[in-house]
Amino acid sequence: MKIWHQSLTSIETVIPYRDAVINHIDRIARPDVEVVLHGMSKDTYPTNYPGHFITYSYLQNLHREQFIRAALMAESAGYDAMFIGTIPDVGLLEARTLVDIPVVGYGQASFHMASMLGDCIGVVNFLEPLAYELRQNAARYGLGGKLGPIVQTEVGFNNVLEGFKNPEPVIASFNKAARIAISEGADVIVPGEGPLNVFLATHGISRIDDVPIIDSFATGIKMCESLVDLRKNSGVFMTRRGYYNAKPPAEAVARLRELYGLVAEPDPQNDHGLPVRGGEKASRFS
Repeated sequence: MKIWHQSLTSIETVIPYRDAVINHIDRIARPDVEVVLHGMSKDTYPTNYPGHFITYSYLQNLHREQFIRAALMAESAGYDAMFIGTIPDVGLLEARTLVDIPVVGYGQASFHMASMLGDCIGVVNFLEPLAYELRQNAARYGLGGKLGPIVQTEVGFNNVLEGFKNPEPVIASFNKAARIAISEGADVIVPGEGPLNVFLATHGISRIDDVPIIDSFATGIKMCESLVDLRKNSGVFMTRRGYYNAKPPAEAVARLRELYGLVAEPDPQNDHGLPVRGGEKASRFS
């Protein structure tokens, strides 16, 4: 099985995060599964982390095209599934209408897993402007009534990167924010960004007292594995009914993409990802 992972970061430029993701995949993916890491184009952001460049609706909508293009490339290249590794689930709904392979979003998978483990979902993150979008997404997923407090940490992305070398300040900040969420009713916690999630998993943080901490990255990868297996073994896959699910005609997609200055049919040979097998670390970009 081969899974296309798509980050909202230019992942090759954030080495501590990239390496932590590789190590995490080595632990969580099945030995017969290859996860190939992909980041945003290196020219997408003026710095090595998107930060506030993903917290505005219009800018995030522009970024959406890279996820949609990635989904088209993944299917053409023979991937079995795609994992959108960012909690806003950028491009998730659109990508699902264009390809027949499973497309799993970090946010949707995390919220559904959390709903199975608790009754009130808390989110701890470091990008406060995303809170409104997360609530909208949860409502769209049918989980708006279970999403409770969203609490920001006192540390940001660069602190999390430093935390891979000096973890105590980041752990303390997360614990403080998580306990606030718990005091406001949360009985299960979702880490609000991929880097924070992978940091917590790296340091073995899966509970605060009786409250579970969702490993969102692992949840997404395992959901990909399960959906691929489900289709292979039971023939079950994505609905094609309704405005948000129907698959448009391929010729219309290609023509209109070209009209709007997009690549009509993205070339799968442009797949420049970092392959990582479950149980076998990779160390190069393809």
